[in-house]
Amino acid sequence: MTSDFVLQVPDELETALQLKTVQYLVAQRPWLDLYGVNVRPVAPYGSASRMVNVDPALIHRCLPDELLFEVFSRMAPYDLGRAACVCRKWRYTLRNPIFWRNACLKAWQLSGMVENYKILQSKYESSWRKMWLLRPRIRTDGLYVSRNTYIRAGVREWTVTNPVHLVCYYRYMRFFPSGRFLYKTSGQTVKDVVKCMNFRASKTDVFIGRHTLTDDKVEAAFMYPGLRPTMWRACLRLRGTTLGANNRMDILSLSTSKVNSDGVIEPEEDILGRVEWQEDDISRVSHNRGLAPFTFVPFEEVETSVLNLPVEKMDYYVPG
Repeated sequence: MTSDFVLQVPDELETALQLKTVQYLVAQRPWLDLYGVNVRPVAPYGSASRMVNVDPALIHRCLPDELLFEVFSRMAPYDLGRAACVCRKWRYTLRNPIFWRNACLKAWQLSGMVENYKILQSKYESSWRKMWLLRPRIRTDGLYVSRNTYIRAGVREWTVTNPVHLVCYYRYMRFFPSGRFLYKTSGQTVKDVVKCMNFRASKTDVFIGRHTLTDDKVEAAFMYPGLRPTMWRACLRLRGTTLGANNRMDILSLSTSKVNSDGVIEPEEDILGRVEWQEDDISRVSHNRGLAPFTFVPFEEVETSVLNLPVEKMDYYVPG
């Protein structure tokens, strides 16, 4: 038995029901509307563009470009690299060569301004930023740390056990742009030693020496005090795990030798440049142990560095 009642839906309502059904079946993709739309970047400071750009960022509307330029000029080079990742405007602003010129002239001040300009034009296409990234340099914003371990036999108890001890010690080097460096050998971790690696702290077990940089080779030397002084001399090679890092130093050679000298030896003197000091070749000792590569630890990471871990948690460290 069929019913005579038939529900008739108006055409307008039927179309609305179909659209509502499609709305639930099709996902919304608003980012598709951005395809083909070119977003014009904000003109950097000093740009020749005369078109007025309204920057929606609050910091750019409140902070003038001149003041932002002064802030960047007082930042360290590695902080400039982090600031370049903030936004497009900062990235283009930090391309200004004046920031990298000051950093390069400070890092290689021993070479002299004239020599730095010659190297800039001949090897780095007159780009200070390229010179900062590609030219080997000694970092001065932290410590170079070499972690060394060796096994020492313990005291035998009866005839059953023969204990051994894993001994860990560190070599610390802190370089300065003036050509001086501080050296210390200690069993303490980096967070405890960083407090005394400066000229104002106590000079106990901290030695002052001189260093020179030729390409990627570093020559460093200092004097052990005593009745007959001993010269500590090392040849190091700079390298980096990433471009421009310079966070590793390999020990190519390490030697100590007695020095025949008359008079008092001052630690501030140019040890590498003194030719009147005669090294005793018979007493020269070339060391082939404890030559683990140096790893650079910035000052802001000394408290959280993995080099602070005890031997129980890290028996061997691979610097990479």
